[in-house]
Amino acid sequence: MSADIGAESKKSTDGFSEEEHAAIKERAAELRKEANRGRGNKAAAEELDVLSKIAEMEPSDRTMAERIHAIVTTNAPELSPKLWYGQPAYARKGKVVCFFRSGNTDKEPYSTFSFTSEAKLADDSGLWPTSFAVTELSDEVAKTITALVKKAVS
Repeated sequence: MSADIGAESKKSTDGFSEEEHAAIKERAAELRKEANRGRGNKAAAEELDVLSKIAEMEPSDRTMAERIHAIVTTNAPELSPKLWYGQPAYARKGKVVCFFRSGNTDKEPYSTFSFTSEAKLADDSGLWPTSFAVTELSDEVAKTITALVKKAVS
């Protein structure tokens, strides 16, 4: 019984959910994979990893992720697709600029499209968006994402 208490205590004191532990393990595996790839076809292999991850998603997330992938790769060709914490991301010189997170993976009612501090979205107002809940990709939403991606790499 004391072993159960210790395990339960460790689980509650580390502060991570099962989904967060899974994402951390996935990121560690990604880093090991990157280290073993070398320079050869790294970019092509990383894009295949992203496309494979997208193909595994639930249909609603897959549709959004495919369209976001097309938006980013068309409007910011200088960004390289790669996995980041098990989700599609787009990086400049190895540093993630933006990424998609599946709501189904996170057990959330919506997916997100977000930007890191590498994105050039800051402005003088002192307040700018960095993460967006996405439930569908209408033409208007696609235009907004396109504009944000272009600004992020400007």
